Amino acid sequence: MLSRFARLRKVARVLSVASPRVNQQVLLRRSLATTSSAPKVIQFALSDIGEGTKEVVVKEWYVKVGQVVEEFDELVEVQSDKANVDITSRYAGKIVKIHYEIDDVAQVGDPLVDIEIEGDDDDEPVDNYVDHTESAATDDAVVTKSEEKSHKAGDKVKASPAVRKFAKDNQVDLSLVTPTGKGGTITRDDVEAFMAGPAPVAAPVPPAVQVAQGSAPPAPKPIKQMPVRAQAATSGGSRTEPLGPIAKAMQKSMTEALKIPHFGYNEEYDVTNLVELRKILKPLAAEYGIKLSYMPFIIKAVSLALSESPILNSSLSPDGTQIIYHEDHNIGFATDTPHGLLVPNIKQVQNLSILEVAQELNRLHQAGLENKLKPADIQGGTFSLSNIGAIGGTYAKPVILVPQVAIGAIGKIQRLPRFGPNDEVVARHLTYISWTADHRIIEGAQMARFSNKLKQYLEEPGSMMLHLR
Repeated sequence: MLSRFARLRKVARVLSVASPRVNQQVLLRRSLATTSSAPKVIQFALSDIGEGTKEVVVKEWYVKVGQVVEEFDELVEVQSDKANVDITSRYAGKIVKIHYEIDDVAQVGDPLVDIEIEGDDDDEPVDNYVDHTESAATDDAVVTKSEEKSHKAGDKVKASPAVRKFAKDNQVDLSLVTPTGKGGTITRDDVEAFMAGPAPVAAPVPPAVQVAQGSAPPAPKPIKQMPVRAQAATSGGSRTEPLGPIAKAMQKSMTEALKIPHFGYNEEYDVTNLVELRKILKPLAAEYGIKLSYMPFIIKAVSLALSESPILNSSLSPDGTQIIYHEDHNIGFATDTPHGLLVPNIKQVQNLSILEVAQELNRLHQAGLENKLKPADIQGGTFSLSNIGAIGGTYAKPVILVPQVAIGAIGKIQRLPRFGPNDEVVARHLTYISWTADHRIIEGAQMARFSNKLKQYLEEPGSMMLHLR
């Protein structure tokens, strides 16, 4: 077998014969220079993923030391104060070092992994990221790109994303589950079998005791006494834990919000006609697989009212000298999730039907519960609502979500007595919305006019038909 140097000399000699003007030595030097670049190790840093994010929490590694990755392969899932994102590789190479453990906090600009690549003159790599979405794979035989890091050092497991999520939701440590799938993969059945525990073993039936005639029956088995606890019951004390990314975001946004002079405005809304209309439309929406709550009607009515009160869909410039009016009605709604309070928003509500609003509302709500919201789902809100009535609240004092200038808290719908047109007592469905506005640019009269227009749409929902597109 020819050596690499000999092969290059042979190529140069052939080319020099074909073209006498080619200098063989120059060609040889150029060939060596372009083919003998040595591998080099680069530090792959966490780049800015937008919205002013300065730090993230490492949630799952898709690679391990020694693993070869290709360009755009997913390296790690991280959680910012907005959403979960996947960081992808710009280069092909081998992972030689991982800088963070699971649940560690990584700062923007700090290295995530060291990658060994073929040496060249390219600039240092820039992190790529994609919105984190749950894998569409449902086949338990599909294995993720990397093995999840278990709680036991050095213990690795294989499982599909769906199985990992199922195990996480049920607080099952996959390193303790016995795999039965192809290639040592843990399936959903394996997790369910682990949750069910070992099959109960029937106790052996003792042989029948022969009692001699006239003899006394065996004495009954004595009742066991409850064991006495040796450890005394604890009381008092305290514990501390660091703020997570979502809690940090809330701490920051609420601190900024309370620098703004807030003013409140409360109103009662008679939604009896809306209740009746929803009863008619709910089964029709179900035919499209869409759950129709009251919120889509309220969100659409808010959008219609904003069209006549555009200052409530604005923001104040950073220097406080200009009002920025937003043409799109990107209406956010506060979502209470196991991971914390999130406020995704429905984009361009002014262009959507009530059915389309309901569809997007359901999608964002489910994504919030599963911690699968994309950064685009969170960014760009222009007005917000908080449905405290879903939990049972009636009144609230919501805090503005900067840089927005208004927010509303919707109370629960109650069936209460009211006086009818002839002073008779009638039952009506009522709700209360508590409004908060930025008093630097919003006047009380402006909020009242907006509320009155919304009241008209909610109390006579048929009037919205005149303005729907």
